[in-house]
Amino acid sequence: MKSAKLILDNQTIELPIIEGSEGERAVDITKLRNNTGFITLDPGYGNTGSCESSITFIDGEKGILRYRGIPIEQLAENATFSEVMYLLIKGALPTKNEITSFNNELTYHTMIHEDMKRFFDGYPMNAHPMGVLASMVAALSTFYPENSEGDVDNNIIRLLAKMKTLAAFAYKKSVGQPFMYPKNKYSFEENFLQMMFAVPSEPYEIDPVVTDALRLLLILHADHEQNCSTSTVRMVGSSLANLFISVSAGISALWGPLHGGANQRVIEMLSKIEKDGGNYKKYVNMAKDKNSGFKLMGFGHRVYKNFDPRAKILKSASDRLLNKLGISDPMLSIAKELEEIALNDDFFVERKLYPNVDFYSGIIYRALGIPTRMYTVMFALGRLPGWIAQWMELRQAKGARISRPRQIYTGSTLRGFVPISER
Repeated sequence: MKSAKLILDNQTIELPIIEGSEGERAVDITKLRNNTGFITLDPGYGNTGSCESSITFIDGEKGILRYRGIPIEQLAENATFSEVMYLLIKGALPTKNEITSFNNELTYHTMIHEDMKRFFDGYPMNAHPMGVLASMVAALSTFYPENSEGDVDNNIIRLLAKMKTLAAFAYKKSVGQPFMYPKNKYSFEENFLQMMFAVPSEPYEIDPVVTDALRLLLILHADHEQNCSTSTVRMVGSSLANLFISVSAGISALWGPLHGGANQRVIEMLSKIEKDGGNYKKYVNMAKDKNSGFKLMGFGHRVYKNFDPRAKILKSASDRLLNKLGISDPMLSIAKELEEIALNDDFFVERKLYPNVDFYSGIIYRALGIPTRMYTVMFALGRLPGWIAQWMELRQAKGARISRPRQIYTGSTLRGFVPISER
């Protein structure tokens, strides 16, 4: 099928059919408005393709997720996070020399300008780390302006390297502790952990179990196609806004509880159940009652109609982590009970309400000692290479246009102005 036919006002319009490399098909309506005066209405863009992309492939029915064609399962098992960053941004896995050079650049640019440290003094003690992170990333644009393509390439490395420093500093500010500088001897994950948890004059030991769990979380969050925050980065970038401003907008979009804040809501739900005596069965029954207004957080997914492939990986990882660390936590025990019910109860199985990536990532972050308010920051840290790859792809796309959705106006029709004395 080369085209689709649409009949409007007795006029038949032929619209081209576009097919992707994995068989996804779309009706191209690029010229619909110019040729007919009609637009399509699709609230939330659930049925609208905003772009063609070669970065991430998802098949929600089959539970498939691939970065640049490589299954997420293989990357989770074998890759470092820096390899995944390189893959998403450059388009292919790096050679040994390429990854060595890439890691050296990330290490060289990890520090932030000393003047930026003063910005943190202006935030209140209880400032949410996501608000701090979004504004600090935007502020990077004032230190590293974009005047040439060479500046863009350098700023990509700068942002990849400095994001973890800004994230850790945002946390330290929120708890009133002194900042810890990055150390060249550490890997990406190790550096972040020591900047988060180390304190002056006290030794800090890097736990390889914790480091590997963090690596896994970052890889699984690295990109997820045209979600809310990624679409925001692309939309802002379509105006030719610089990288830092575009990513700052993505961080802001990710902050919402329906997006990146979902794993935080999982822990808040578990805390509520614990405070209510740990009676998880009561809340399961409430979730089944459509009139209760209660919803179990961390179950089901808008895209995956099967088991979220990332959740499968994290389920095994959470089991290993909790066993190795020997953690005894009532909230984590409640989580495991809820998981068991969701995987076996007909109500959840029939509706395919399986535990999703937010459920397991919330459990693992808690086990790692990451504070609840930092969960969305961790999500942003992982998603960063995907945002950058998407921003670059948009910039390089042939015929790229500034994003400008249409609307169906439903307000008042023409009426005149009435002076205040007559109102």
